Amino acid sequence: MSEKANAQEFDVLVLGGGSAGYAAALRAVQYGMTVGLVEKAKLGGTCLHWGCIPTKAYLHAAELADDARNSEKYGVKTTFEEVDMAAVKSYKDGIVAGKFKGLTGLMKMKKVQVIEGEGKLVSQNEIEVDGTRYSGKNIVLASGSQSKTFGLPIGGKIMTSTEALELDYTPKSAIILGGGVIGSEFASAWNSFGVDVTIIEGLDHLVPNEDPAIIKVLEREFKKRGIKTNLGTFFEKVEETGDGVKVTLADGKEFTAEVCLVAVGRGPVTEGLGYEEQGITLDRGFVITDERLHTGVGNIYAVGDIVPGLQLAHRGYQQGIFVAEEIAGNNPLIVEDVNIPKVTFTDPEIMSVGYSETKAKEEFGEDAIEVTEYNLAGNGKSSILGTGGIIKMVRQKDGPIVGVHGIGKRISEQIGEAQLIVNWEAYPEDVATFIHAHPTQNESLGEAAMALNGHPLHG
Repeated sequence: MSEKANAQEFDVLVLGGGSAGYAAALRAVQYGMTVGLVEKAKLGGTCLHWGCIPTKAYLHAAELADDARNSEKYGVKTTFEEVDMAAVKSYKDGIVAGKFKGLTGLMKMKKVQVIEGEGKLVSQNEIEVDGTRYSGKNIVLASGSQSKTFGLPIGGKIMTSTEALELDYTPKSAIILGGGVIGSEFASAWNSFGVDVTIIEGLDHLVPNEDPAIIKVLEREFKKRGIKTNLGTFFEKVEETGDGVKVTLADGKEFTAEVCLVAVGRGPVTEGLGYEEQGITLDRGFVITDERLHTGVGNIYAVGDIVPGLQLAHRGYQQGIFVAEEIAGNNPLIVEDVNIPKVTFTDPEIMSVGYSETKAKEEFGEDAIEVTEYNLAGNGKSSILGTGGIIKMVRQKDGPIVGVHGIGKRISEQIGEAQLIVNWEAYPEDVATFIHAHPTQNESLGEAAMALNGHPLHG
């Protein structure tokens, strides 16, 4: 490594080594910039260690458990004994450890100088780490997020997703506070592991940011699976009892279980990091930026979960890359949150990109949109997989497709074409002429587009 790279002065200095921060660092070195990356815990952040990767490992194990239980339906006789949670945790830990080792090696290979310790912004171009000051011509704030707790006493039988991922046993019953993405994914996995699950959601529906048609299917499928819900009333208090937990709702209704998972969203990690002292604007802890992710202070940018909007790892990657490109003077293209692909890995899975029907009506007008739904019952591969569900497309009247939504087993794999359709502003007639391989679930996108174009084939 060059003498300059070993110094305490960098072209780009990044605070936070999660998805957004390390993406910014990697792209910056590709342009010949020297980069320092400050991380207080582990490279990879929440996504790698306590979020995306470990939860999806659990969900894969959950899928295998369900397949074992239901295999006779497909003419394969297996015997399901139990879920060995300690072994599932070991499998998850192995996946995470392997990815962490690979990321650490990549940083060394690319000559990103990782600075271990807790950093704080102390001037418009300096970050202090354990008493040592490092300077950067450009600063990228990427301090990430943490589980919201609403002041509940986390520990023992009351836990966030972080603690839940470390359990080496399967609780008999669980109450999940929050029916968003995190809560619904844990409900799906735990139900497959044999846990008696109840979701408490203060809003009227699960995954409330999804299209109403998608929500309807998920709630119906969860009910079929035996996942209980109490919607439309917020919880008031949670307390440990002698043998578990008791949750009391605002209307006085009480629920008891062995454990309680607090999955009420994630908040930004910005407190005590010196941001406000340097003149950076915060709103409820989030860093406010312009559309090019500049804070308005010096050469300081912010990326990832501390910027208001979707809290997704791939949004973090995109923003980290964007800022590095911006610093390099490449005038990168802005990608609005509405056009960022989203996946919820419940069973059935949800994928969505662009406007829901509700949001499209708000944006373009009640009579300015057209929608179509294609039922996966007509899709050969979905029938083979034993899944129901739908594909829904939303278009501007006589205009492009502005939203693609789907729900069904393994439907997440269709998000790639879905985001191309929306981001390239394709018209239904454009997609209808694509050839979609048979038999695949991918055909369902073509079928929906043909229907939206007025010429359905199998619909």
